[in-house]
Amino acid sequence: MANKITVGHVHMSGCTGCLVSLADTYEGLFTILDNYADLVYCLTLADARHIPKMDVALVEGSVCLQDELSVEEIKETREKAAVVVALGGCAAYGNITRFCRGGQWNQPQHEGFVPIGDVIDVDVYIPGCAPCPQQIRNVCVMAYLLLKGNAEQQALAKAYLAPLMALASEGSKAVSSEACGCDIMTKVINQGLCMGCGTCAASCPVYAITMEEGKPNIERDMCIKCGACYAACPRAFFSFDVVNQYETIIDAINGAMNPGGN
Repeated sequence: MANKITVGHVHMSGCTGCLVSLADTYEGLFTILDNYADLVYCLTLADARHIPKMDVALVEGSVCLQDELSVEEIKETREKAAVVVALGGCAAYGNITRFCRGGQWNQPQHEGFVPIGDVIDVDVYIPGCAPCPQQIRNVCVMAYLLLKGNAEQQALAKAYLAPLMALASEGSKAVSSEACGCDIMTKVINQGLCMGCGTCAASCPVYAITMEEGKPNIERDMCIKCGACYAACPRAFFSFDVVNQYETIIDAINGAMNPGGN
């Protein structure tokens, strides 16, 4: 293993739930910070007032177009980070902030919220509201292996991150960035891929998906456009490069999180 990578958490317009999910890795977070990453920017956890240069930027929240500072900060993040990760549904797809129409007590003019991919190029999506701590941990470990590991570790990291990078590539398109439960319908069910496992319903944070006669039923009026269902679906976007190396990937993550072998 080589030197640590530098990681920052950049907060846009969101509820801080993704940061809570990051902290929910508990001792896993300490292992990452002790062995693999230096946290160089985070409004709540690091003493840094200005966005520094970093290897990986975890961006939480959507961008308010009426807030000039937010627009400047997200562009500055892109300039100073080698890898930009859209952390959570708001950053990746706009999520519940898409329904904002202004009217806030202090800032009534704040009504245009867009995913960060509408303003800058994004390398990796981690959808969900909020993403589970394990997935955030896994991406952090794989980002380290990609940037600092040997050739074999880099190949493994690329296989794991490739589907999440593909989501980011799709998200840069206007149609795809409107993520909703319809993705499950058009890209999975209508393609004959759904096996009725119910993972999408279990992952929906607002219970907008129910299982009826073995198939998902999406209540569109309840959907908050977080992308969690499509990201969780085992028949959606994950490639065979990941599935075929599942045990190797898990062994690499477990080995990284338990470097002493205890």
